[in-house]
Amino acid sequence: MSTINLLPWREEKRKELQTQFLMSVVTVAVLALIVWGAGHYYHVQLIEVQNTRIAFIEKNIEVVDKKIEEIKQLEKEKERLLSRMRAIEQLQGNRPLIVRLFDEMVNSLPDGVTISDISQSGSSITINGLAQSNARVSSFMRKLESSEWLANPDLKVVKESAVDGDGKTFNSFTLIFSQVVPKVEETEDT
Repeated sequence: MSTINLLPWREEKRKELQTQFLMSVVTVAVLALIVWGAGHYYHVQLIEVQNTRIAFIEKNIEVVDKKIEEIKQLEKEKERLLSRMRAIEQLQGNRPLIVRLFDEMVNSLPDGVTISDISQSGSSITINGLAQSNARVSSFMRKLESSEWLANPDLKVVKESAVDGDGKTFNSFTLIFSQVVPKVEETEDT
């Protein structure tokens, strides 16, 4: 019988299988590296797209914030103008009241009484003046009380203060009273 030596053939087969195995391992490693690289590139692209979107949104937020600030400034300007309009309307509405106040004061002022200072705070009016006697101040207060546009006269100070060239003494006084707006039905009769 002849002897067949199968060892070299097995050895070659083993080397061939090892080479194929190494080639398979290298191929799988290269493919895995390519797949990993492609996945990494894809995710980097997604991140860049999101960063671009975020930058776009932030830019639009800045634009909207500027518009909001402009709107707030316009609202402040609007409120300022509205308050001016209200003040003007109030002044126009009160214009007849001022004329009526001075008319009532002139009609109520008796002879011998001089007004030197008038100040108004809201509906409260303060008068400083000179009178020839206390009776004239009392007469002035009664006429103020009887007026439908003036009410609640309150005498704060009366003191003898000055002597004129004829030797007459004058009393200085401070009088506080309120301005009243009569009801519409009452003003139509006058």
